[in-house]
Amino acid sequence: MTTLLKEPKAKKLGLKERYAHLTRGLGWETTYQPMSKVFPFADYEGIKIHDWDAWEDPFRLTMDAYWKYQAEKERKLYAVIDSFAQNNGQMNITDARYINAIKIFLTGVSPLEYMAHRGYAQVGRHFVGAGPRVACQMQAIDELRHAQTQIHTISHYNKFFDGLHDSRHMHDRVWYLSVPKSFFDDAASAGPFEFLTAISFSFEYVLTNLLFVPFMSGAAFNGDMATVTFGFSAQSDESRHMTLGLEIIKFMLEQDEGNVPIVQKWIDKWFWRGYRLLTIVAMMMDYMLPKRVMSWAEAWEMYFEEAGGALFKDLARYGIREPKYADVARKEKGRLSHEAWCTFYNYTHAAAFHTWVPKEEELAWLSEKYPDTFDKLYRPRFEYWQKQQEAGKRFYNNSLPQLCTVCQVPMLFTEPDDPTKICFRRAEHKGETYHFCSDGCCDIFKDEPEKYIQSWLPVHQIFQGNCGGATIPDVLAWYHLNNGVDNLDYQGSPDQQLWDAWMKDRGKAGG
Repeated sequence: MTTLLKEPKAKKLGLKERYAHLTRGLGWETTYQPMSKVFPFADYEGIKIHDWDAWEDPFRLTMDAYWKYQAEKERKLYAVIDSFAQNNGQMNITDARYINAIKIFLTGVSPLEYMAHRGYAQVGRHFVGAGPRVACQMQAIDELRHAQTQIHTISHYNKFFDGLHDSRHMHDRVWYLSVPKSFFDDAASAGPFEFLTAISFSFEYVLTNLLFVPFMSGAAFNGDMATVTFGFSAQSDESRHMTLGLEIIKFMLEQDEGNVPIVQKWIDKWFWRGYRLLTIVAMMMDYMLPKRVMSWAEAWEMYFEEAGGALFKDLARYGIREPKYADVARKEKGRLSHEAWCTFYNYTHAAAFHTWVPKEEELAWLSEKYPDTFDKLYRPRFEYWQKQQEAGKRFYNNSLPQLCTVCQVPMLFTEPDDPTKICFRRAEHKGETYHFCSDGCCDIFKDEPEKYIQSWLPVHQIFQGNCGGATIPDVLAWYHLNNGVDNLDYQGSPDQQLWDAWMKDRGKAGG
């Protein structure tokens, strides 16, 4: 009698094993061409990688799972957007002044999501290991989705309010939008490891909470549920992006001790570049939200000084210290937003959004949040400008400001230890003089002068006749900015008139 033996049942792959087969299993060693030719940018930055398999992927999603997961979030997001539109959600915000923060977000931040998509798609091609290649692919798709959903979320406001009609065109031309654009142009023209340090670590991990958390909280406080829902939809993606940022730093530092000084230099550079970019966020938080969540100073203390301080204590075991000039940021937290708002108040005739003198209760809030600086340095300006406006002399600065060659922000910042004196630095390169807003930007220039002498500085371009003409109306037409509609003070603007008419009609209906 013979006994038939059953063939052993095939072992079902675990989630981790299946993921490894669908990601790491896709890589191979080249044969007829050397790996160095296929991946020419893997080592030209000086970063040494000895074991690509040591990479820990923070995404751990297969492509089929990714699309199912994101499709469910899309379904919920667009249901809210549709409901918001059908129920005239734009009438439930606190005040039409809030929409000017949305205008900055759409024209200044949303294009960065698309630039990040392109950047990750590009640098992912240049990594030898399959792990970072898959991570970059996943984040590239995330960033493209964010750009699309942000534009769809905010597009409803374009039906009613001015300044949102041509954001793609404005992004490549308008003077203040050169600040975020130059940030990503700088990162995208770096090597793959520096790009990930710039975007995944310095921006996504160290600084992104200062953008997304206060802004989305501000949207909720001000009745903008469409934007809040987008924020929730993107938040799970952002948490993965932050994990990728920390992973790339630790991966480089653990591979070779020679990587430490290179990574430290990048952290110093990209902390400062990201911090300067967030100047406009500080202004939005303190001045553009009718109902405020927290001050810029409070957000900086919470999300950088406390959270960032803990992070850099953790990285100290690798030989990494806190970014250079973080102490300057601490000194500026009590005045950054005020200096930015005062500058935009001066130049709002050349911007695609409105500014205004804060109301008395808002001045009181600013005095409370900034007891050491506001009443002494900034309240007198607003009180004077208010008197001028009441006398029919609303002030606009018709000069063109000096721009920083690196961050491209106008020279609005003050000396770290003297808030009454404009901070001004200069450096020479091949017989030409270049100007900077800070020691941080000056240092960045001196390290890579050949890169930054190519900066497209809007004021210089206007003087050279490359922006539509020699007069402000010529330049505004080149921007596609509708003079007298998209710009100037909020008081008397079409946006204000529309809002007041809505509120009047609502009052009649309620009565």
